[in-house]
Amino acid sequence: MNVTDTHALGRGDAPDTDVLIVGAGPTGLALGVDLARRGVDALVLEAAGELFPGSRGKGFQPRTMEVFDDLGVVDAIHAAGGTYPVGMVWKNGERVGEHHMFDPAEPSEDSPYNRAWMVPQWRTQEILAARLAELGGEVAFHREVVGVTQDESGVTAHLAPGGTVRARYLVAADGGRSAVRRALGIGMTGETVDPSPTLVADVRINGLDRDNWHVFPPGDGAELLAVCPLAGTEDFQVMARFPEGAHVDTSADGVRKVVAERSHLAAEDVTEVRWVSDFRPRAALADRFRAGRVFIAGDAAHVHSPAGGQGLNTSVQDAYNLGWKLGAVLSGSAPAALLDSYEEERRPIAARMLNLSTAVHRGEVRRGGATRQLGIGYRDSSLTAETRGAVGEDAVRAGDRAPDGRVADVRLFDAFRGPHWTLLALGADAPDGAVGPAVPVVRGGAHGAYGTGLFLVRPDGYVGWAGDTPEGLGEYAGRFGLGG
Repeated sequence: MNVTDTHALGRGDAPDTDVLIVGAGPTGLALGVDLARRGVDALVLEAAGELFPGSRGKGFQPRTMEVFDDLGVVDAIHAAGGTYPVGMVWKNGERVGEHHMFDPAEPSEDSPYNRAWMVPQWRTQEILAARLAELGGEVAFHREVVGVTQDESGVTAHLAPGGTVRARYLVAADGGRSAVRRALGIGMTGETVDPSPTLVADVRINGLDRDNWHVFPPGDGAELLAVCPLAGTEDFQVMARFPEGAHVDTSADGVRKVVAERSHLAAEDVTEVRWVSDFRPRAALADRFRAGRVFIAGDAAHVHSPAGGQGLNTSVQDAYNLGWKLGAVLSGSAPAALLDSYEEERRPIAARMLNLSTAVHRGEVRRGGATRQLGIGYRDSSLTAETRGAVGEDAVRAGDRAPDGRVADVRLFDAFRGPHWTLLALGADAPDGAVGPAVPVVRGGAHGAYGTGLFLVRPDGYVGWAGDTPEGLGEYAGRFGLGG
């Protein structure tokens, strides 16, 4: 990985880079990858001296796996992780029953990724950082952004203990306590989901198998303990809930003590404590996702309970939504007004996912179809144009996720992969050059998921325009500089 030296940063009023990304978590790294493959000059700044070392966010939903497919990392993500194990409930040192965390789902041609996939956050970041470096991108460590100023032509990030970096646009992906968001004066509105603190730690442990997620329910004055094997590693993730107002001892001995007190294991069975933290589950949504040339994404924009695995997934998809829009504007193919659609599209989705996370945490809904995020779409977006007169109830509409499948021996996800738009002509005529030479066209007959028609698929895998005939297609494509 390339690491930028401080002396190379801050060369006056001219931009040092096109896009400055604050935070090298999954959100910032995913955005860096998406921009790098578009040829956008972007720099990721990270306040710490290394990538985040813990497992905190560890589950990817099917829609995010589709994003990783497009970004070129899904094979590495698959190799690094595994499926979620069946929960095993313990009482008095005996196994008393199984607990299935997620409702089952079968893969289909339309949705090849059918279940949550576990990869600890530290490993995900390594994979994304390696992909970023492969594409020529950079991460600069020990670069803490403490303030931002902006004008009509760019944004200046102010660093601690000194120095500045200037860019045309800045994206704050610096977490729930985002310094950039606070510097912009953007508030967050939310609630405490659970006032009880929770300890989370990555440990090495003896005496438990790796085939189950081990659950020790509350009882005899003790709170919940869960010990989950982290796929692709030798580690377990310990999660321990504490009563409201309790002090949480995050020392190695504190972790060992809570495991011994709440299970049949001894303190010495915890042979190594590799990372530990504590948190109080809450749900909060930023009042705005944009201020001028600055955008906020990921935990900086929305903070979730970990229940249901929605926070990390929503964050990666923020980056995926913003990346193609920044690329189009910076290349000059689309007007700057396109960037207004980022908040328009993503803030309502984040609000919906926050409600889902909270409902799962409180046991009001199961981890089922909604948590897979395959139903997320943008039908009401200003970027969406559905021009067909009659559409079947279950057929794909403009604004919907573009499903996978095969059309004339072409796998659609293979056709979509890359930073381009794609035109599907399914049982409908699409003249050559209808949307310009840079847009590949896949032709075939009616498709089970789509039906018939013309479908212009956005770079982030959603149908932007749909019609029975090409009428209006050229005008729509021209909004994004796609015309021939």
